[in-house]
Amino acid sequence: MAPFVHETAVVDRGATVGEGAQVWHFVHVSKGAHIGPGVVLGQNVFVGEGVSIGAGTRVQNNVSLFAGVSVDQEVFLGPSCVFTNVRTPRAAYPRKPNFQRTHVERGVTVGANATVLGGHRLGAYAFVAAGAVVTADVAPHVLVVGTPARPQGFVCRCGERLRDSLGPEADGAGPGHWGCQECGLHYGLNSNGECQLC
Repeated sequence: MAPFVHETAVVDRGATVGEGAQVWHFVHVSKGAHIGPGVVLGQNVFVGEGVSIGAGTRVQNNVSLFAGVSVDQEVFLGPSCVFTNVRTPRAAYPRKPNFQRTHVERGVTVGANATVLGGHRLGAYAFVAAGAVVTADVAPHVLVVGTPARPQGFVCRCGERLRDSLGPEADGAGPGHWGCQECGLHYGLNSNGECQLC
């Protein structure tokens, strides 16, 4: 299925837009950007040079993805969330050669009005709460909240919260195991201390 590009949107020459993608009102996709199949770019989204957005991702209204940001598949970026790519911006001292890289892994949710400072990894299926300010890497399946964002537990692939803390009472499976009451998936900690599907 051919992508849909609204008549008010601008897709620069050299950008690619995958099958079934939707590019809505006043979007600007810069040269060298790659928009995967089935991606939805809401109103007033900006996609910078070289930015890659994976299949099935949804980018809500008023989000800017500047050079240095890469987004894997099935990510949800809430309205007006912000990704920076320079730690110490000054108008008189351009930092363009030194843009920081931010990698948003598969299935991540970034809530409305959250800010992700450049140079960090958002691990697969992590959940950044609305209004949070991310100043460090976020491990897979971790829920972060606040300013600066701090871990507040774990979330399932389906987005439901698992548990606030470790313990044998979590779901009867022993310390460091959780079960999702919504979809029934089970999780544990791997050798790196990261939450993963069992």
